[in-house]
Amino acid sequence: MNHEDTRTVLLTGATSGIGAIAARKLAATGATVAAVGRDADRGRRLAEDATAENPGTVRFHRADFATQDAVRRLAADVEAEYDRLDVLAHNAGLSTRERTITDDGAELTLAVNHLAPYLLTHELLGSLRDAAPARVLVTASGVHTRGTLAFDDLRLEREYSALAAYARSKLANVAFTIELADRLDGDGSVVANCFHPGFIPSTDLFRDAAPRTRLFVRLAAAVPGIGTTAEAGADRLVELATAPEYGSRSGLYVGDDGPRDPAPAATDPELREELWRVSADLVGVDPDWP
Repeated sequence: MNHEDTRTVLLTGATSGIGAIAARKLAATGATVAAVGRDADRGRRLAEDATAENPGTVRFHRADFATQDAVRRLAADVEAEYDRLDVLAHNAGLSTRERTITDDGAELTLAVNHLAPYLLTHELLGSLRDAAPARVLVTASGVHTRGTLAFDDLRLEREYSALAAYARSKLANVAFTIELADRLDGDGSVVANCFHPGFIPSTDLFRDAAPRTRLFVRLAAAVPGIGTTAEAGADRLVELATAPEYGSRSGLYVGDDGPRDPAPAATDPELREELWRVSADLVGVDPDWP
């Protein structure tokens, strides 16, 4: 049995959309999948069905990434339950119509979509290095090109727009991935890449969005050629997690045609460094990592 058959993958956002499909596809390769989500009923059904249908195993872990304590508990549970961690796939995400501040004091969209992946990577990097060669991958979005990061208004107190908050979080995803890859450069043990899954109207991503946004998504889904399928998005995630060509390349932003240039802001060294430092402060870790 080769390394691919025995890899362990931690996959967040695994109970719906591309995450649920990717969990099954990864299990089909023989992998052990630690599937993370908020919905316990969906998670248990996924674990039971995917494990019964495939050579690999899917185990469900419930976590709500709106709280940093939940992220830390998940990391501790994963380290206690699994002998190794080969892939950390950050796929959880949300978009919400109302500005919400978490118990930790962060704006909710940024907390779930960026700060949780930042903290979870910090907590599990040691396990990934122990299983080297290992991978970190992040589900980003082409909408990151519309995002801006105003570090003096991270709670979006001046103005709130669900789309702007989401685009900002996706810009943070891409910038974080590139900065992590740069900081790991020369290490050789862990690569970090992110990808655009395509516009997927069927996803649960906009479940908390305003009615007008949900209507737009439904209408867009009816226009031929506008969106892609959750299946195609899942295939891209699985490719980054398993394909040999992404095991030795790092700092990539990948679309449907392979690696592509992200927005210039995502590659700006000063923005990336400031995002790293501010993120460390918001989650309470030393910024001098890895």
